[in-house]
Amino acid sequence: MGLSSVTTVSEGIQFCIFDLRRGQHEGEELDKILFFFPADLPFSTQLSVIGLSEGLITFTRIFSPEAACEVIEAERHSHVFYQAEPDIWMVMIVEKNKDAEAIWRIDALQRVLKEVHSLFLMFHGSVRALLEKEPGGGLTRNHLYSFIMDYLSDFLVGKKLHLPSFRDCLKESGTVQMLTVGREAAIEVQSLVKALESCAGNTACNSLVLFQDLLVSTTLSPDDTVKLFTYAVLRLTPRALSSGLSSWSYLHKGNTASHVTSGSILPNSGSGSEQFNVSSDTSPGRQDQRYHVPRPLQRDKWSKKKDGFLVTDIWGAEVGSLISATPTVWLQHTEERMYLCVYQQKNLTIILLIPVSFMVNGEQGISLVKQQVLENVSILSLLCCILVHIFC
Repeated sequence: MGLSSVTTVSEGIQFCIFDLRRGQHEGEELDKILFFFPADLPFSTQLSVIGLSEGLITFTRIFSPEAACEVIEAERHSHVFYQAEPDIWMVMIVEKNKDAEAIWRIDALQRVLKEVHSLFLMFHGSVRALLEKEPGGGLTRNHLYSFIMDYLSDFLVGKKLHLPSFRDCLKESGTVQMLTVGREAAIEVQSLVKALESCAGNTACNSLVLFQDLLVSTTLSPDDTVKLFTYAVLRLTPRALSSGLSSWSYLHKGNTASHVTSGSILPNSGSGSEQFNVSSDTSPGRQDQRYHVPRPLQRDKWSKKKDGFLVTDIWGAEVGSLISATPTVWLQHTEERMYLCVYQQKNLTIILLIPVSFMVNGEQGISLVKQQVLENVSILSLLCCILVHIFC
């Protein structure tokens, strides 16, 4: 895939998320803004952009009440819409250029919006649920700001965004690339994976297995597979761990040009306990509210221990302990919160997902599962050898 197809946007791009149910009364208009990029634009400009977007959404409903607005092409800008949840809208406004792929790029930008929301759901749950948890909106704004800016760090070089083209996005982002395996090998791989899943004892768990950046096996639903595969390629694969870069090839140009750390675009970020975004809600009347928000998309926060398991301090420490808490994700299909246990051996990455509700002893139970996996290291070695043989 040629990197020349990457679209560079240094200015004229705006990305916002807003809630149509909020800010309906005079003087409360800012309440509807949940996220805005660039964040340093005056509130008057942000409200103008969102007001225009809201007007376009309302106008298009006259002609198409059943289908949500997706794209509006103006003379100088493309307005890309995605209704992520009922009345929760994500909008990206991009200045047009003379790129031959400019028209096709719209589909790529829609995929970016959908991917941002799907990953957000996996880690934090729905935007609406966060708003209901804390109606003021500060908690939601901090979750969205931290998450999206960490996501955009893969596209940022300085203050420039290298947006994916349609060709790149169609081939990679939002898709699952699989390792082609013959029937006999597939049966053998599946039996070995089931043996690994049995390490959780009577607890029913799910798994996702990758070799390099290719999917080998999954017991998850298609939607959850895409989400977890995407996250693995972004942050967990051997390549992502060793280079600090996503494996999506269309991101390499930007990242190799200048490695932008999340600290350079997020305030109050750093090391240690600062993997949480600690910032204030800047909405009127709520300047003193502060929130601790886990940031699962931060770079260079996963590392491989000597026993082969990946660890991170992104989720903080277990209550009353200095031990890092095991990451958790939310599966859409089963509506369950799952512990995320990741093991690597050479180019093999195994992700075990264990229901939080089944782990009565919490971290102690997870430690026992990891111990059982290590006691079956021969299975892991055999699985790795099979996949190396297939790949080569």
